[in-house]
Order: sequence, then C-alpha cells, then structure tokens
Amino acid sequence: MARVLLLYLTFGCSAAYGRTCMSAQFKKPGDYILGGLFPFGMNTMNLSQRLEPTVVVCERLYVTGLIWALGMKFAIDKINNSTSLLPGIKLGYEIYDTCLEPVVVMQPSLWFLAREGSTGIGVTCNYTDYQTRVTAVIGPDLSDLALITAKLFSFFLMPQVSYGASSEKLSSVEYYPSFFRTVPSDKSQAEAIVQLLDTFDWNWIAAIGSDNEYGREGLGTFSSLATARGICIAYEALLPAELSVPQDHKTVETIIKHINETQVNVIVLFSLDRPVQALLEKWLTHDLSQKVWIASEAWVMSDIVTSIPNIQAIGTVIGFTVKGGQVPGFQDYVSDLFTSIQQESFCQASWEHSHEADSSTLGLQCPQCDNLSLHQISHLLEHQQIYAVYVAVYSVAHTLHQVLGCTADGCPKATVKSWQLLDIMQTLQFTVDNKSFQVDQFHSMNQGYEVMFWSWQKDRLQYIPVGDFRESLHINTAQIRFHTMDNKKPVSTCFQRCDPGQIKRVKGFHLCCYDCIDCEVNTYRHSPDDMFCVECPEHQWSPVRSAKCYDRSERYLFWDEPLVIGLLMLLLFAGVLTCLSAVLFLKNLNTPLVQASGGARSIFALLCLLLMCLSLCLYIGKPSTTICRARSPLYVLCLCACLATFFVKSLEIVLLTEFTSCPKSALLWLTQKRAWFVVALVILIEGLLCFWYSYSAPDTLASNYKLLASQVLIHCNVQSWLGLLVIHSYNGSLAFVCFLCTFMVQTPAKKYNVARGITFSMLTYFVAWIAFIAIYTSAMPVEKPVAPIISMLLCTLGFLASFYIPKCYILWFKPEWNTVAYFQSSTEEVSREKDSH
Repeated sequence: MARVLLLYLTFGCSAAYGRTCMSAQFKKPGDYILGGLFPFGMNTMNLSQRLEPTVVVCERLYVTGLIWALGMKFAIDKINNSTSLLPGIKLGYEIYDTCLEPVVVMQPSLWFLAREGSTGIGVTCNYTDYQTRVTAVIGPDLSDLALITAKLFSFFLMPQVSYGASSEKLSSVEYYPSFFRTVPSDKSQAEAIVQLLDTFDWNWIAAIGSDNEYGREGLGTFSSLATARGICIAYEALLPAELSVPQDHKTVETIIKHINETQVNVIVLFSLDRPVQALLEKWLTHDLSQKVWIASEAWVMSDIVTSIPNIQAIGTVIGFTVKGGQVPGFQDYVSDLFTSIQQESFCQASWEHSHEADSSTLGLQCPQCDNLSLHQISHLLEHQQIYAVYVAVYSVAHTLHQVLGCTADGCPKATVKSWQLLDIMQTLQFTVDNKSFQVDQFHSMNQGYEVMFWSWQKDRLQYIPVGDFRESLHINTAQIRFHTMDNKKPVSTCFQRCDPGQIKRVKGFHLCCYDCIDCEVNTYRHSPDDMFCVECPEHQWSPVRSAKCYDRSERYLFWDEPLVIGLLMLLLFAGVLTCLSAVLFLKNLNTPLVQASGGARSIFALLCLLLMCLSLCLYIGKPSTTICRARSPLYVLCLCACLATFFVKSLEIVLLTEFTSCPKSALLWLTQKRAWFVVALVILIEGLLCFWYSYSAPDTLASNYKLLASQVLIHCNVQSWLGLLVIHSYNGSLAFVCFLCTFMVQTPAKKYNVARGITFSMLTYFVAWIAFIAIYTSAMPVEKPVAPIISMLLCTLGFLASFYIPKCYILWFKPEWNTVAYFQSSTEEVSREKDSH
C-alpha cells in the first residue's frame, strides 16, 4: 500500500511539471523475456578519470536511441496481439541503456545472463540446463559494443540480434556463433561507396573514419577496396571518438588543415555521428569551401549532425542507409503512447511493471526521457534503423514459434533454453508484412542500402532516395543537385584513368598521382596496377597501347600477291616458249640448223630450262624443311645441265676455228654421241657438289619473330654461304669458259652464227646474276625469294632470245635457209671473204 501511494505521489509531481512516465516503459513481464540494448543517453564524464567501479551516469539524452527502443516495444506489443505468430504467448522485454559505452553495456549484459529468478550468474561445468533471465537479446547498435557482448553471449550460445553493428569481424561464425544482425556488414557498405565514387569518376579523395571499431574497420576495408579500384586516397585519418581532452580538438583541427591542403573536392566520412558533428562544426567555423561528403549509414540521417547550425553550408551530402521500410502503424503507436504516458492509470501500471522487473538492480532507465514531448521526436519516427529493430524482434519471435511447435490453435508454454533457438535461427526464413527475410551463412540479413541525398528546401532538410545497392550500385544522378554554381558534379581527380594498354608513371609526391604512358609495340599492360609494360611472348605481338597479345600470322611469299602473279605469268610465258622451241627442234631434228646447234642436246637443254622454271615455283608459298633442302640444288643442277650443252658446243667451235691442227680424236669427244659423255661428266660433278651442299650444310627452315611487327616470317635460312658459292661458282666457271670460247672466234655462215648466240646467252647469264645481287641486297626480307626467281627467269629468257628463238625463226619462217646446199654455199662465201682479207 505504501509503494502504491509513493507511485501516485511521484506521478502527481511529474504531471505538475509536465513530466511523463516514459522512463517506465522499458520493462514488461511475459512468458518469455527479450533483452534490449539501446542507447538512450550519452556519457558526459571522462572515463579515464574513473578510479572506482562506480555507476556511469549518462545525462545527455540520445533521442534516436529512444526511438529505436520504442521500435522494439512496438514490435513485441504487435506480436502479443497477433493470432498467427506465437498465439497465446506473451513476450516480455527488459530494455537497458548502453550509453554508447562498453563500460556501461557490460552491466545489463551480465544481468541478462543471470540465472532466472536471481541476480547472479551461476558458475557450472555444463550450461545445458542453465536457464538465463532472458531468451534472446536485441542489440546493441555499435560494433564496439557488439564485439564485447557477442563473445559473452556466444559462450552461453544465447541468440543476439543486432540492428546496427556492421563490423566485418562479426561475420566470423567461428568466433561469434550466436551473433546475428539485420544489417549488412561494413564490407558491403565500403563496396557501395567505392562504386559511387567510380560512377562519378572521383579518384582523388580524402577518407576519414572515427577512432573506434566501426570507423577503423570500415575505413580499412574501404581503403583496400578503393586502392584496388584505382581510387587515390590523398589523405586518410581517424577522428577522436570522444572529444574529452584538449588534444582531441587539436587533432580535429589538424585533420581539417590537411584536408584543405590536399585540395580534394570529395571526402568520405566513415564515422559515427558524434565525431562527424565535431568535425563539421569546426569546418563551418573556419568557413572553408564546400565539398562533396560521402556519408556512411551511421551519420547520414543522424539528428545530431543535421541539427548543426548552418549545416547546409558544408556542400553536397550523399550517403547510404540500410534498406528497410516504413514500420506500419509505428507513428500512430508512438502518438498513442505519448497520450497514454500522461494518464494516471497507465503510468501506475507502468511503474508497477518496472519495479516488478527489479529496477533496483540496474536503476531507473532513461529518467531524462520523462521531459520529452511528441513534437520533439516526430521527425525521427521514419528513421530507417527502426525497421532493422522491428525485423530483429520478429526474427526471434519466428524462431521461438518454431521451437515451441506452435500451431493455429496456440503454443505450448514449455521451458525453452536460449541455446535451443540457435539451430533454427541459423537457417531461418520468415516473412514480415509480406516481405521475406533469410539468414545467410554469415548470420546476416543483407537487404542492401539506399542511396540518400540531402536536399535543402528553404532551410528544411529532406532525404531524397536516389538509388540503391545490393551487389551493384544503381543511381539516378539526375536527381542529385550539387553545390556548384551550375549544379554539375565537381571534379576531384589527380589523374585521368589510364586506358587499357597504358601504364602509370608516378608524378609528384603522391604515388597514386600519375601520367598515362602508352605501351609500345609488342608490349602490353598485364593488369591495371602494372607500372611497367610486359613483353609479349615470341610467338605473339601487340600494337601500341595494347592490353593483351595476339598470335602472330605467318608470312612468306603468297601465291596471290600481285608481284608473284606477275612472275608466274612470265614463268608461264617462258615455259611455253621453251616447250614450243623444243617441239620445233624435235620436228626438225635432222636438219642442218638443229644439228649445227647441238641436235638432241639442244632439246635436252630446253627441257632442263623448262624444269628450272618449274623448280623456281618452290620459292613461292610456305616453305618446308624438304623444300629448303632441295630448291637451290635443284635449279642449280638444271642450269648446269643447260650450260653443259653450251660448254660442249663452245669447245667444238673453238677447236674447229682456233685449233685446226688439233687431232680429230679430240674433236670426236665433242661431237655425236661421245659429246653426251662430256655433258654427263659436267652434270655429275655439279651433282656431287650439290649432294655435298645438301647434306653438309643445307638451307634450314627458320622463323623470324623480330623482323615483322605482327607476323612471323617463315623462310629458308642459308647455313653455309661458302657452300652456296661453290655450287654457283661451278656454273659460273662453265659460263665463263663458254664466253671465252665463243667471243673472239670467227665462225662461218652469218645465218648460222651459233657462237654469237652462245656469247650473248652467257652475257645474259652474267647480267642475271648482277640482277640477283642487286635485288637480293635491296629487297625486303619477305621479298628476297623473288631474287632467284627474277634472275633465273632473266637467264631463261636470255638463253631463249639469244640462242633458240633466232633458230626457231629460221625453222618456222625461213625453211629455205635450213638446207645442206644453202649451208654449204654460205660456208664457201665466208671462206672467200676470209681469203680476200
């Protein structure tokens, strides 16, 4: 009776001064109790001066944390009124202030782990049958706090669902097996920020984090991702989490100074709201130029930051918030609650529940909340993180629903140990307000982020969603109005991004400031971070500014090249003339003219010329080892056979004209059938020389990768120029002997001047070799096979024009000259002219 009277008196005094009983709304009994860790207040004392483990007083009210706590209260009240989720079961809650301090959060965490019905934690070997005071815990919001509580709760395998702790460390299921969260990890947010910078081509930025777990972890993850993407961080620093000593204020001043010196136009702030508040207040004090501020989810919608005087003067703010949604009915619920906490009967019941929850152990929660009005918090009722709290409560409720084996008729009120929820919660799938959620392998429910833009309309801030991020960023840049005069995005670059095939050449003092240099021919850039171009393998090539190498195409003398087609036409012409000459000589084989020209040996020579023309085709097309070995000896041998017939005829002429006293036995070796023996002997010697050349140092198939830019030259490589000189010198010697034997002699019968034809034939042979040397030394490497073709073609046409065609003319057009009588009369005429002289 005395306690009731005291409550009436307390409420009466509060009502007189406009106070409410909001501070009594954070405890409620039920069949299963959920613990809540929310930041109602902020510490105002310097914890480094704390010498005794006394109570830490959090005097400053953190209104946003209060709204989150009301979100938990609303979710539980809504579940208790549900007929489909936990029917017949009443959930209770005990919500405590974390004060945003690790020292404070430990006390309610230990209280949650106390044995049910007591205030102490039992120390046993086996906690399987241990019944804790609460079934699961919702919160806390900060990673610093969650890293402490998660290890504590994981020892007891008590499910803990955070609505804001985003540190990537908490993704380790091995270290934190009972930790869950309804927000993405910082790694996901860091990737979203990097993609945002990439979208606007901002690669020269400053990156600032708060000096706590959230800021350090987030900044470190962002820095590594940004560097990998080619974004240059001109300046990186940590803001003091609490400006409790004068040195902290100097640190903030130094950070502002360095940001200003770097001349960046974009600043990434991966920080909690209070350090951001301190930074931006000093920034505005110095009246510095406007920038683009990339906000992390921890401060982009914080009322602490947005309430800074003249905050709109900082420039453009684009940030990320955890994607959620509007909690249906929450605003009406809070409005009704503020009406109720001014009613005497409602407050009396609330105080009774609060005292029944043993408030003497931890003291009264949020006494400064009693002075709040609905008007003061109405602008926070759409805060994105309320939805994360709402989903966190529902995840525990759905897990408990399955553990109890609830049906449409109701739920059995069985004893449930907290660790029994863990197995189901690891693979939980559930639906809240027709929206599906699923716990992933890292115990997260990653719904992604929304991109928020601060839009100022007549000094009133509006949060405009301009995009979203799940695995990739989607953003409507047209909705963003920048602080520049023309509303265009500001430029913040130290370099232009290098194109594929360009490397970075560092300039200035910053390693990430560089010029882009093109990779040269046959080099390429292997990866975006390469500082040097990499040479292509021998069998590949690359053009200037290439990001990869290409296979080389083969190059040799192709059949369809214009020059080759022209040469083939000439070879065909020479071959046809040779064949016609041979046929004509064969038809007139026994006539005086053909016999005087060598008879059957002339036909043999013509056939050798034809074979030489055909062998020249081996210089066209793709060479092979066999072709390289055979082509030079083949045409040399054919040419030798032709010269051998001229050699025999030349010796015959010189013996008949200059050595008339020579025995007839010597002349018999140069005429008739014995002459074939001399021809065979000459050819045999050349054949032996060619055999020696082919097996001692033959031409080999070679591939030249350095000569052509994008092709590999397939060619025959001469191993022994001396050997090649020997086999050609032999032919040259025969030609020279023929020339000497026929140049100065006086031959009979002007119409049948065989010696003159041999002389001019040998001259064309020498001219052909002069042409060969000139063409071979001046031609491109690809065209060098043309040199022997042209020279031997000249030689063939010279032989035909000098020796065979004139005789074919007589055989075809002047047959009357090709008689024995005409031949004898011409001989006598020449003899008379000689005697007269």
